[in-house]
Amino acid sequence: MTERLDALRQSLDSLEIDAMLVTDEINVRYLTGFTGDSSYLLVGPDQATMLSDGRYEIQLASECPSISAAIRPPSQLMMDLVKQVLGDSGYSRVGIESAVVSLSDYRKMSEKCPDISWIETTGVVERQRMVKDDGEIATTRGAVSIAQRSFQALLPMLSPKWTERAIAHELEAKMRFLGAESASFKPIVGFDAAAALPHYHPAEIFMPSCGVVLIDWGAKYRGYASDITRTLSIGNVSSEFERAYQVVLAAQLAAIEAIKPGVEGKEIDKIARGVIAKAGLGDKFNHGLGHGIGLQIHESPRMSSNCEDVLTAGMIVTVEPGVYIGNEFGIRIEDDVLVTETGCEVLTTLPKGLDDCRLVL
Repeated sequence: MTERLDALRQSLDSLEIDAMLVTDEINVRYLTGFTGDSSYLLVGPDQATMLSDGRYEIQLASECPSISAAIRPPSQLMMDLVKQVLGDSGYSRVGIESAVVSLSDYRKMSEKCPDISWIETTGVVERQRMVKDDGEIATTRGAVSIAQRSFQALLPMLSPKWTERAIAHELEAKMRFLGAESASFKPIVGFDAAAALPHYHPAEIFMPSCGVVLIDWGAKYRGYASDITRTLSIGNVSSEFERAYQVVLAAQLAAIEAIKPGVEGKEIDKIARGVIAKAGLGDKFNHGLGHGIGLQIHESPRMSSNCEDVLTAGMIVTVEPGVYIGNEFGIRIEDDVLVTETGCEVLTTLPKGLDDCRLVL
């Protein structure tokens, strides 16, 4: 945490600010290790102060022992605490997270602190979070492991008696049993035509005895997320599905092969998209290739045609090309990939070949 705070301090001069008021709860956790909510972090050149309330006084002392805390009583509002702490600081130019602070809160801060110049900043801490340290990488490996073992335990249980919703609930239960604090997002389970909806909500629909099952899931472990998708086939499926599956798999493998430091995410997206377009299915791939994972399930860097993010060793990204044929089926294959100094490492180890993903009921 000290290194993370120091990295933020080093950016204060370039941002032309005296201090940074961090209000995003995820960013506060990243910088301090604090797992509570409703708390701000003020970072200056020489010190950092947590702004919180009495509910978290003991927790702050336990989780952030090296960071001072300003605790407001029940009678004091957070904006009055901000005024109090800044009034004693000597700061005049304070950065705020413009994507997080509401217009209402900005007006309140301006009213309470008329001598402070509030400077808008964008993505300062988020850019730090893009590159994971060794501890974050190890924790993400744990999140991947839990998700994979849960999936492997689920598969032998499945039968036509299972609904989409029951599969989603059982998968989350298994992840929790294996040590996850929760699913990293609500699992997506879609049969046949429902699999063509990338952000589908599982319903009370029973598993087909012959067809397609798409499962997109991940575990949240010690705050960090994993994100995996496998598309399974049951019984005799169409030759159109089998051809499309091989195209998606080829696109994913080509993209993973190209991942290395210094490459723009949009170039990796272009490679996968080119494989799918060459097969005549380009208009059926309707989302970006992938995104970063970490304390949030979707974070930078992005791998899509309109993003300028450049890959750096330590980043962890999903690679998830898809083909979606409306009213018929959808296919998505997704793995979590660590960018290394010389290339990349696929953290996900579940089989993904067409024959590997045939489900026998």
